[in-house]
Amino acid sequence: MSGNQRGVQDRRTAPHRQRLTLDIERVLGVSARQAIRAEFRYDPALPLTVSVEFLSEGGPRVLWRIGRDLLEQGLYTMSGLGDVRMWPSSLGEGATARLQLTSRDMAALFELPIPPLAAWLEHTYSLVPAGQELAGVDWGVTTADLLHGPGEPSE
Repeated sequence: MSGNQRGVQDRRTAPHRQRLTLDIERVLGVSARQAIRAEFRYDPALPLTVSVEFLSEGGPRVLWRIGRDLLEQGLYTMSGLGDVRMWPSSLGEGATARLQLTSRDMAALFELPIPPLAAWLEHTYSLVPAGQELAGVDWGVTTADLLHGPGEPSE
């Protein structure tokens, strides 16, 4: 069992978290762009999501948690609904995808290089294959947590 979450087996590998750092662009307009660094992190103990931290020079760090499947699908076709959407914008050599993030009345559009992100995501799927993300869940403990609250004994 994981020390952080009841009901989930520990799937940690060395190194614990898988990381990818990409230099991407925030699309500000038709010809205006801002260089941004994005750090993608995948933790096999939390297999459904990827954490993405956006770092801009002189700006705040912004952290988003995005579904791993949404990112993978967005490399090849329109993916996502609501606050997070992703789609390919150019194919072939130098292929890129667009990632749109929306929060309240703010929105940001980023352009990401497909090849390194696709290779990194493929590696995460070698750690926890698609369809196996919930294989380690102890459904008895999880159900008890939902019914009685975490840490409360069931009767």
